[in-house]
Amino acid sequence: MTAIACDHLSKTYKVPVRDPGLWNAAKSLFYRRTRDVEAVKDVCFEVAPGEVVGFLGPNGAGKTTTLKMLSGLLQPTDGHVEVLGLRPFRRQRDFLRHITLVMGNRNQLVWDIPVADSFERNRAIYRLERPAFTDTVDMLVELLDLSTLLSKPVRNLSLGERMKCEVAAALLHRPQILFLDEPTLGLDVTMQRRIRTFVAEYNRQSGATVLLTSHYMADVEALCERVVVIHHGQLLFDGQLAELVRRFSPHKTIVVELDTEDADLSSYGEVVSAEGSRFTMTVPKEQTASTTGRLLADLPVIDLTVEEPPIEDVIEQVFAQQLGGPGSSPDSNGD
Repeated sequence: MTAIACDHLSKTYKVPVRDPGLWNAAKSLFYRRTRDVEAVKDVCFEVAPGEVVGFLGPNGAGKTTTLKMLSGLLQPTDGHVEVLGLRPFRRQRDFLRHITLVMGNRNQLVWDIPVADSFERNRAIYRLERPAFTDTVDMLVELLDLSTLLSKPVRNLSLGERMKCEVAAALLHRPQILFLDEPTLGLDVTMQRRIRTFVAEYNRQSGATVLLTSHYMADVEALCERVVVIHHGQLLFDGQLAELVRRFSPHKTIVVELDTEDADLSSYGEVVSAEGSRFTMTVPKEQTASTTGRLLADLPVIDLTVEEPPIEDVIEQVFAQQLGGPGSSPDSNGD
């Protein structure tokens, strides 16, 4: 059984085109020209029930468009998509009761009323029974520490407080599918960590399926074992996060601290930074063990660590290794 299934999913927009100038503006009122923009092209992937999957790509890659098609806000131009065995764009009641879409730059809470009243509004919309609704609110209040926020009007909340309440409001009906589009956007580090912890705990308790987009790689590393990477609307990679690092990053990072600041480490690897007696370098993976042994044997080492490269760098490598433009990608199925 699959929770989410996309088969050659595509979305094309027709965008108006006109030349600059007053005359061309007037002419466009009678003779309209358009061009096709492929926001998503031939994307295929499946997500199993209970999985937490990172959905990654640069700005304009097609992530939000894909989430909107999966949640039923947009109808695909081509291809097939099913969520919980249903066609999202039909917006059936059984579908809407079991999914939620959280977008970091959109709000569903009513600006001028207390948070608790917005929760009551959602209870009425989803026709939730009072006992189940109360139990869910109590659980969310405890997990997200909302007790002091329920009586406040939304306009009086900070960004972090509002985002916590937005997440809670989106989960009052206990959805089986969570589409999270930049849920930690603009939040400070502490609040990002709290949202991440909550999503992980909600997934553990409810078994919900989560598809997460984020530009904060800490979100992805903390929550996702599997990632799907798209660029220019096309699939580049679908597989384990560890496999992404292994395939697209041929180097490891060695951080070494010496008891001297006067040292030339260029013969051991590429020195990325030197801060006092602390040096950071990159070396080919196959040379990591021998380089580490040489450093320990040759130099007065106080501390030494070997690290995988930052995920941000790995994602950049994925985009850099895209071959020949659209349609060409390095083993996009992850095999």
